[in-house]
Order: sequence, then C-alpha cells, then structure tokens
Amino acid sequence: MKKRQFLAAMGAVATTMALPAAHAQAFPDRPVRVVVPFAAGNTLDAALRQVAEEFKKSTGQPMLVDNKPGGSGIIAAQTVMQAAPDGYTLLMPNTSMLAINPYTFSKLPYDPEKSFRHVTGFVGASMVMAVHSSVPANNLKEFIAWAKTQPSVSYASFTAGNSSHFSGVILNQRTGLNMIHVPFNGTPPAVQNLVGAQVHAAFLPLLAVKPHVESGKVKVLAVTSPQRSPLMPQVATFREQGVPDLEIYIWSSIAAPAGTPDAVVQKLNAEINKAMLLPEVREKWRSMDFEALAMTPDELQRFVTADARRWAEAVKISGFKASE
Repeated sequence: MKKRQFLAAMGAVATTMALPAAHAQAFPDRPVRVVVPFAAGNTLDAALRQVAEEFKKSTGQPMLVDNKPGGSGIIAAQTVMQAAPDGYTLLMPNTSMLAINPYTFSKLPYDPEKSFRHVTGFVGASMVMAVHSSVPANNLKEFIAWAKTQPSVSYASFTAGNSSHFSGVILNQRTGLNMIHVPFNGTPPAVQNLVGAQVHAAFLPLLAVKPHVESGKVKVLAVTSPQRSPLMPQVATFREQGVPDLEIYIWSSIAAPAGTPDAVVQKLNAEINKAMLLPEVREKWRSMDFEALAMTPDELQRFVTADARRWAEAVKISGFKASE
C-alpha cells in the first residue's frame, strides 16, 4: 500500500512539473495583450504594431495593444499586476515606471523589482526640445536669452514625473530659467498643445514633432542624443550647446506579471527579439528615430539598474515629489 501511495505521489509530482512545460510548448494559443501606459496614437504604438505583425506571422496569434494612460504608468502597471501570470497579458514599462517613479513617489502600488518579470528591452530613443514657431529663437542660446525676458514661459511633457518632465527641470537648473511645467497624458496631447501654442516649448520624441517642423508650426532647438540625429542633422545636441546634463536616453521594455513561468518568458523573449531584429523592422524604426533594445531578461535587469541610479540623482537634485 505504501509503495502504491508513493508511486502515485511521484506520478502527481511529475504531472504537476510537466504542466508549465506543456503550457509553454503550446504558448501562445490565443491573443497576447500588451498594456501600454500612453494614449493611443503614441509613436510606441506604431513600433509595437510592427512587432505584433511579425509576432502573428511567427506564432499565428495576434498581439493586441491596450492603451491605459495616466498616473505616471501606475494604471497600466496595476492592470498587469492583477492579470494571470501566464504570458497573455504583458506590460510596456518605460524609463519613468521602472527607473524614476521609485524616487518620485514615497509609495507605489507596484514594486519595480518584484511585481514584474523582465522579458526583453523594446525601443530606445532620444528626445528633442521643440518650441512653437512664434518663439523667436533658433537655438538654445537664443531661447534662453528670450525666455529670461518673458514674464512666463511654459513647457510640456508627456506626463509628470518622467524624463520629458525632468529635462525641463534640469534645463531650468543649469541655465537659471524658471519655465513652468505643463504635463499631459501622452505624447499626442502634448504635441497638440505645442502646435496650438498653449505651451511655448516641449520635450518630446523627435518623430512626434517632425511633421510639424516640416509644416513650419514647430521648431526644434536641440536633441538629447550624444550625436546629432540623421533625421535632423542641422539641429545641434544639448552637449554641443553647452548643457551636457541633458544627454538623455529614453527607453521602454516588455514585462510580464511576477510568477510567469520561465519557459513562457523565454518564448516571448525569443519571438519579440526575433521580430525587432528583422532588417525591415529595424529600417522602419530608424526612420522613427528608434533603436531596437533586444536583450535577455538578465541584460535588461542590469540596464534598468544602471539607469535608475542616474535618475535617482536627477530627482534628488530637482527636489520633485509626485502627488499621490
């Protein structure tokens, strides 16, 4: 009897151990949802939809974009935290959610290190400082001189407490300006308000403002990348214009809920990285000023940790604290 019970118990253990492997082997057998912390129409949507197209070709399953903006990414984070850890609900966290929010909020409803599992990096990009065409400046020096003569100058970010917000904070501190920060829920509304002259300036992805530069409604004064962008080679970097602290790289990644099986994370990593590294996808991304950040989960963890150290110092210097 004891022998039969022992054998039965061992059989149950073997069956239980086989379940995650079997699940991973069949994964995905239904659509995969990616929760994005920005409003629909964001430049990241376009990049994600290109990967989704390749993901479907390879796996037979669609990858759906679910936009949940607001709350400095907290709304999106909570949505994914509450989802089953089976790989079918993913998060697109970014610089703010994993590297900045821990220092701007005294308490977060998610733990950047424990609530999610890294899957892979996604895209990296620089930002630009853009101004409405009515601003009488064509470079950073001219803007600073003009702004110091004005009773009030405002700048937009794509949400409070992130890299686009802190770019303005750093510029204020390094140049003696006192620009007023105006946050929006995502890049599209920030661009819309810049084009409509509701704000004087904005720190945004280059691609988001490029059409309005071409139409003459917006001017770009500086880029945050180490080198000039091939999309706007005539625009000098912040470093070239005397503000090296504004050499900033923004990024997003792909994450799954904590507890997602290793085999599922590995499958997602392989499929998403394969899609991002296709020559045709990389070519499209170059035209969007995006760089593919195909990484292993461990490589991504080291990348995030290093970036968080940098932003911890920037937040400390700014004195900013998010309202909760």
